[in-house]
Amino acid sequence: MRDLASRLPSSPGFWRSPLRGPRFTAVLGLVLLVGITVLFVTGLLSYAAYNPGLDPVNDKTPDKGILGFYLFAWPTDPDWLYRLTQGVHVTLGLTLIPVLLAKLWSVVPRLFTLPPARSLAHALERLSLLLLVGGALFTFLTGVLNIQLDYVFPGSFYPLHFYGAWVFFAAFVAHAALKVPVALRNLRAMREERDDDLVSPRPDPPTVSRRGALWLVGGGSLLMFATNAGRSFDGPLRETAVLSPHGGPEPGNGPNGFQINKTAVHAGIDPAETGEDTWRLVVTGRTGTVRLGRAELLRLEQYSAALPIACVEGWSTSDQWWRGVRLRDLAALVGFEDDPPDVFVESLQRRGAFRSGALRANQVADPRSLLALHVNGEALSPDHGYPARIIVPAAPGVLNTKWVARMTFGDL
Repeated sequence: MRDLASRLPSSPGFWRSPLRGPRFTAVLGLVLLVGITVLFVTGLLSYAAYNPGLDPVNDKTPDKGILGFYLFAWPTDPDWLYRLTQGVHVTLGLTLIPVLLAKLWSVVPRLFTLPPARSLAHALERLSLLLLVGGALFTFLTGVLNIQLDYVFPGSFYPLHFYGAWVFFAAFVAHAALKVPVALRNLRAMREERDDDLVSPRPDPPTVSRRGALWLVGGGSLLMFATNAGRSFDGPLRETAVLSPHGGPEPGNGPNGFQINKTAVHAGIDPAETGEDTWRLVVTGRTGTVRLGRAELLRLEQYSAALPIACVEGWSTSDQWWRGVRLRDLAALVGFEDDPPDVFVESLQRRGAFRSGALRANQVADPRSLLALHVNGEALSPDHGYPARIIVPAAPGVLNTKWVARMTFGDL
C-alpha cells in the first residue's frame, strides 16, 4: 500500500523534477505579478475605450453590476492611444504565455496536496489557487482564440473574456497578497529551502539547470513577442508576425492596400446598395432628417486627417490619410451648429456585434473625426467601407463604422 501511495500525485515522491523549488517559482511569479497587472490595467482601458456608458450598443457585458464601473469618457488625444494600449495588452498577453505555463508547471504538486485543507486559511489559499489556475487558463485561452479569429467558444467573446478576467484577477490579487512576501524571502535566500513542498525528496538527475530553464522560458516569451508584435506596424515589421492572422504582407497594393479585419463580402454588403444611384446617407437630428448621396457629400467642405486604425485583436496600421466631411459639420446640418452631441451610427452590414456603434460628443466635436470618402488620395475600396466610413482619433476599430447608412445625432 505504501508503494502504491508513492505513485499517486498526492505523494511528494511522485514529482521527481529537480527544477521545482521556491526560488524558481518566485522568479516566475514576480514576472507575472508585474505583467498581469499591466494586462489588467490595459484591459480596463480597452473597456473604457468603447465608452460603455454611452449606449447599450457599445457594451457587450450585460448584467455586470459593480464590475461595470465606468472609468472616464475616452479621449481623442493622442490619436495613437488605443493603438498603444491595446497593442501592449495583446502582445504582452501572448508574451507571458510561456511564463504562465512554466509557473503552473512549477506549482502543480500543490494542486494534489492532501489533506485538501489543513485550516481555514489553507482552505482559502487552495480555493484562490484553483480559481487562479482556472481563471488564467480561461482568460488567456479566450484571448488567444479571439486574436486567431477562432470563435469556437459558446457565446460572445466580450462577456466571456470580461467576466473570466475579473475572476482571474480577483484570485490573482488574493494569491499575490498571500505569496509575494514568501516569494521575496525566497529570492533573498542564499540557498534553496529543502523542506519546501515544491522540492522533490527524491529528485531525478538534472538535465538542465534552473537558470537554464529560466532562459528557456525567457526564450519562449521572446519568440512569442517576435512573431506577433509586428502586426502593430506597417512595412517589413508586419511580415515578422507569422503567428498572427493579421501579420504577413499587406493585403494588396496601392492607396487601399492596408490591413482590414473583414471584407465587404464577409460582412454581407450587397454592391447594389452602395452604387452612386442607390446609396443615400440618412442624417437625423434636432431639426429633422436629410438624405445625402455621395456626390452631395463631396460637394460639402472636405477635410483631411492622418489617423491609424487599431483593433481589439491587437493589430493596427500606421497613419493613413483620410479625407471627407467632418462629423461636426454633419451634426450642424441637422440643428447642432455649436454643440455637436453624441451620434449613433448604423451600417449597411447586416450581421456582427458592431454593425452599429455610438460615439461621444467629444469624439464628434474633434475636427479630425470624419465621415471619410477617400483614403490616401483615392476613393475608399469596398473592403475599406465604400461609399463612406467613420474615422475617429483613438477609437477602437469597430467604432470606425464602415459602409455607413444612417447617423442619428442626439444625447444617447
